[in-house]
Amino acid sequence: MSRITTTRLADSRELIYFDDPGTPERSPESLVDHRRLPARGEPGEVRYDALSGDWVAVAAHRQTRTHLPPADQCPICPTTAANPSEIPAPDYDVVVFENRFPSLGPALGEIPPLPAAGRSAHGITGPAFGRCEVVAFTPQHTGSFAELGETRARTVIEAWAQRTEALSALPGIKQVFPFENRGADIGVTLHHPHGQIYAYPYVTPRAAQLGAVARKYYDDVDAKETLAASLLKAEREDGSRMVLEAKHFSAYVPFAARWPLEIHLVPHRSVPDLAALTGEERDELSHVYLDLLKRLDSLYPTPMPYISAWHQAPLDPSLRPAGQLHLQLTSPRRAADKLKYLAGSEAAMGAFINDTTPEAVAERLRNVAAAPATHNTMEGIRA
Repeated sequence: MSRITTTRLADSRELIYFDDPGTPERSPESLVDHRRLPARGEPGEVRYDALSGDWVAVAAHRQTRTHLPPADQCPICPTTAANPSEIPAPDYDVVVFENRFPSLGPALGEIPPLPAAGRSAHGITGPAFGRCEVVAFTPQHTGSFAELGETRARTVIEAWAQRTEALSALPGIKQVFPFENRGADIGVTLHHPHGQIYAYPYVTPRAAQLGAVARKYYDDVDAKETLAASLLKAEREDGSRMVLEAKHFSAYVPFAARWPLEIHLVPHRSVPDLAALTGEERDELSHVYLDLLKRLDSLYPTPMPYISAWHQAPLDPSLRPAGQLHLQLTSPRRAADKLKYLAGSEAAMGAFINDTTPEAVAERLRNVAAAPATHNTMEGIRA
């Protein structure tokens, strides 16, 4: 198990060290932030879009956030005398801390209720309650998640699971979303390998859409299985879009993939979120996830830009029973030197047009040679 140590930064934000198994306890000095930081501001606001029925966060204060700083000014590298960073320690394994420039939070609470039927919902606003956290995967300024060893990847998974459980228990939180944006083509603002976790005060539009479809299927089959489990079974039986299969997880390219590269990684057991995974499942996930990321990076001569999105069941009691944890790993890269941009049909209408076939993409991912692992290789996976 990872060693977990919690402290507070100079402006009272929470910071949590997740150290690899077997590491010694942290020194008291690594828990003290000696910087002088201004007091935290009030949250932005959320506005209700009466046309679509969606909540939109307005966070103008994020315009001043750090953008692609050089290595000697990186805010998530370990602290040095020349660079007193967000992480007070001179070294670390994995760190989670509250974002200094959050889209949501730091205050917590319930968003405004919608008016009764027959009354206009236009103009409804409220504080942007919630929480946004940063997850630093490594103290190294360069590299990627795919280059982590299996032990470190397991520590990150432990952090995701612990934070999912903790954030789900906060007042007003309706959905917890761990994710990673990787690469300048995706729009990252820090080169240092890291991810984020958003805890929303509402169910996001995409989760609400997926949740409604999943709930209908769940009710139609008298709660015998989730939609995600049914789709995974169908894909494994067909085989043409499978990427890999292991004891507890399988990955496939979805039948109606929207993106040039899209992979869904699904646990064989129906669980709502990362916190519900057993230790054995988390162990295997560290292997399988690294394998998938290495396959992506092996497709082209340069590293693959991607969004790694962990879909977890919303906390809404009407949606949660039908929800199931799964990873959606996507990239806009459609060729070595070409990206897919969301233009008129996709951006305006939400009607995706894919320039690749899921079966061909799955075959490439099955056949590509993943980059050699730097630690123990995975056993029990067939691709």
